[in-house]
Amino acid sequence: MAFSTLRPTPASGDSRPLRIPFLLWRALLRDLRAKSQGVRESGAFLLGERRSGGDRVRSYVLYHDLDAQVSDSGIIRFASEGYPSLWRICRERNQRAIADVHCHPDGWVGQSQADQDHPMIPERGHVSLIVPSFARVRWWSLRTVGVYEYAGGRSWKTFGPSARAALTLH
Repeated sequence: MAFSTLRPTPASGDSRPLRIPFLLWRALLRDLRAKSQGVRESGAFLLGERRSGGDRVRSYVLYHDLDAQVSDSGIIRFASEGYPSLWRICRERNQRAIADVHCHPDGWVGQSQADQDHPMIPERGHVSLIVPSFARVRWWSLRTVGVYEYAGGRSWKTFGPSARAALTLH
């Protein structure tokens, strides 16, 4: 199976690849576009396996499937009641939530203050991806995606354009 490989390389020299099958990425973008309807943010948890050589995404669960009102206000506000369903799905698939992704309305892929203050999974090493333009982007390229890793204590590692440019399809 072909994968996109995300290899964030922070100043510390750490490197933890995140591999995403490109057909899964294409399906995810299609679903995010459909849920956003061009007027509100949408998102998903990326599920898979943590491995010493890097994490592998195997599937995803849309926020809307866990919390039907998640973006009624136009932005992501995930209710805590959605987490038990997420954990059940993880157990059923024998996977874990290794990353999350959500889309912003325009080309900006920076973290909002709400994104920074409220990580979807507040676990050190959890990766958060931000896709521009309500996910109306080229599915075969990950270069426009914002990439962030939760460092704990409401702090984040930010991976700039050079890390995004390393996102390639294999």
